[in-house]
Amino acid sequence: MKRILVDVNVLLDAVLERAPHAEVAAKIWAAVETRRVTGLVPGHGVTTLFYLFSRTRGADSARRAVAHLLTVFGVAAVNQATLQRALTLGWTDFEDAVCAAAAEAAGCDLIVTRDPAGFPASPVQTVDPATVLALLEREGGTGRLSEPRRTPYVTGRRTGPGRRRRRRRASVHAGRN
Repeated sequence: MKRILVDVNVLLDAVLERAPHAEVAAKIWAAVETRRVTGLVPGHGVTTLFYLFSRTRGADSARRAVAHLLTVFGVAAVNQATLQRALTLGWTDFEDAVCAAAAEAAGCDLIVTRDPAGFPASPVQTVDPATVLALLEREGGTGRLSEPRRTPYVTGRRTGPGRRRRRRRASVHAGRN
């Protein structure tokens, strides 16, 4: 299953029902909530969301909104390495650079934002919300962004029909008897 990092602007559209973007943002939220796709929010964005929710709806409402957000979305961590990586991108908008670095570190396949131009030469492909919805709806309506998984590698060799799968992986059991 694909992993997407959802930018703060898309989450605000969904929670605050900001027209004309609310419907698309709500559909992305629903796709994450129903596990059609794995959604992450950038760690630093959670405090921004709380602040903005509390200004528009009050602190109690902000707590409930963030608590719900954290039951639906995972968090793409922002740590020293992420911040240093963001600096190497050299972007004017440091917050967007941190989002891109967090998405990269979290193994995201896409960043979903209403401002793809704010992510020049991003290490993770950046798309707008409508594009993500189109991807979710393709492939016979399965709602999956992922391609079928390839046959796994075990001890450096591909397993497949007629081959017995080795239970011990060399990298996991190296040095153990």
